[in-house]
Amino acid sequence: MCGIIGYVGQQDAVQVILEGLRRVEYRGYDSAGIAIAVDGKLAVAKRSGKLGSLAAQLAEHPLPSSGCGIGHTRWATHGGPNDTNAHPHVSADGRVALVHNGIIENFAELRAELELRGVTFISQTDTEAAAQLLALELALTNDLTVAMRTVCTRLKGAFTLVALDTQNPECLVAARRDSPLVVGVGDGENFVASDVASFIMHTREALELGQNQVVTLTRNSVQVSDFDGEPAEPQHFHVDWSPAAAEKAGFDWFMRKEIFEQPRAVFDTLLGRSDAAGRLLLDEIRIDTNELRLIDKIVVVACGSAYYAGLVAKYAIEHWIRVPVEVELASEFRYRDPIVNSRTLCVTISQSGETMDTLQAIRHARVQGAKVIAICNTVGATIARESDAVLYTRAGPEIAVASTKGFLTQVSAAYLLGLYLAQLRGTMFADEVERYLTELSEVPDKIQQVLDQAERVYALAADVVDTQDFIFLGRHVGSAVALEGALKLKEIAYLHAEGFAAGELKHGPIAIIDETTPVFVVVPPPGAGQLHDKVISNIQEVRARGARVVVLAERGDVAAGSCADYLLELPPTSVLLQPLTASVPLQLFACELATLLGNDVDQPRNLAKSVTVE
Repeated sequence: MCGIIGYVGQQDAVQVILEGLRRVEYRGYDSAGIAIAVDGKLAVAKRSGKLGSLAAQLAEHPLPSSGCGIGHTRWATHGGPNDTNAHPHVSADGRVALVHNGIIENFAELRAELELRGVTFISQTDTEAAAQLLALELALTNDLTVAMRTVCTRLKGAFTLVALDTQNPECLVAARRDSPLVVGVGDGENFVASDVASFIMHTREALELGQNQVVTLTRNSVQVSDFDGEPAEPQHFHVDWSPAAAEKAGFDWFMRKEIFEQPRAVFDTLLGRSDAAGRLLLDEIRIDTNELRLIDKIVVVACGSAYYAGLVAKYAIEHWIRVPVEVELASEFRYRDPIVNSRTLCVTISQSGETMDTLQAIRHARVQGAKVIAICNTVGATIARESDAVLYTRAGPEIAVASTKGFLTQVSAAYLLGLYLAQLRGTMFADEVERYLTELSEVPDKIQQVLDQAERVYALAADVVDTQDFIFLGRHVGSAVALEGALKLKEIAYLHAEGFAAGELKHGPIAIIDETTPVFVVVPPPGAGQLHDKVISNIQEVRARGARVVVLAERGDVAAGSCADYLLELPPTSVLLQPLTASVPLQLFACELATLLGNDVDQPRNLAKSVTVE
């Protein structure tokens, strides 16, 4: 979950690393640090708090110039977020500096062993055990690459490690197991990082390391081997988004910028995936079509917002292909002994493609014989590479911790997958598939219509800025929108918010509603018949308890508008596709309310963008 960058080249390493850390601070912002090697010694600067604290320290007390260094932004796991626990960690002999992403599960055992050997620890982190062990191995071999391989075989858990040796100051060595690590290949300089965003301003040529691999970097060379020392060939890829895509472009927050990027993001996700005749062409799905026709159950595995995208997918895919769909929290999936076999299709949804809970879930599914299709935004990510097929969402970089365009593009990709399976299995006529694809092609414009009403949403946020409790209701796919709306408010406004299937309200939750409670209700289109009428009845139930009702309803829906205290109109959309428009006002509302409360919208407390630990 932490952000890592290492650099070796001719530029000032401190400036390169600081710049790189700014672009991955979303991965962790409890503390930050940098280490460089100069004149046979380490120079280290690290501070608790956000990266700005470290930058201020370096402005006042600059580190010496060096062409090689490592940097880190931390999301705390072992040990509190303070200066001592901040990375990089330095070995007791002062020779090695190390940064780490992940969790070393046997760190207590290793620490006890090292303390018996006379090593003194100064932090409470699991990382320091690896740093101290690496220094002892290095003293025996005097080869950082060999020492790293040996240490990695002793560590249990998921980790990325990057190390710097004072006695070989123009070389970096990094390793990975179940945690992201990518190499940037430049001209007379090379980079290693947890995310390509760290070096995209310097090079777009990248190498993705495989599992259990070690990479040794100098200015002019990149050498990769496995933990046993056997040479390995990393996968090369070209990063096709520009550095400007990761800048705010005049918006106050990345989150607000990413909300307004959604028309383009959804358009890009749909682009080129159907032909002129209205047939889906998903070339990425390289699974034998006969196997897909024999699938008798689909399991969607995801976490957070991606899980709610999966709930939307369940309604659509079951309706379109008449196969049961289960939606599982990845963190629970493999621990409940799920029923998965060769006739099961596992669909994983992850923006980063590095979510550890999801990665472990798909490994479990594959062991049971299931085929796995990943819906992912990050090219070359671990989940994408370990799945049988991948459907990329093409959302571009999503920097804000709270997912917005990531969520909408995941829903869009899930629709494409569902329609593709329906086309393949013959459960929908060709004209039905074409009709949905035509409607999907109109969605980017409809999202823009919602965004054009942003000021109305902002006025609502200002009106309820002193409110502490919020309820979100919906039926059918609207219940997933309600859950996602509540999550957004919790993530960035730090307010109590709950999402419910509207029919469940009278089975208990209605007891918490009173005149102080704003209730957001997602109303299905009038054409949904009984579904629409049932939600109108639910609105009347909460109005009878004195609640203020914020209604999200199709433009021209007189019945919904007549019982709304505050009406947010949506463009006409079919029931199954409504989440693509109905989610947007809730994103805008959460972003604006959090802003009015003075919160850091992009980097909410206790959270990080990419959860690479279980």
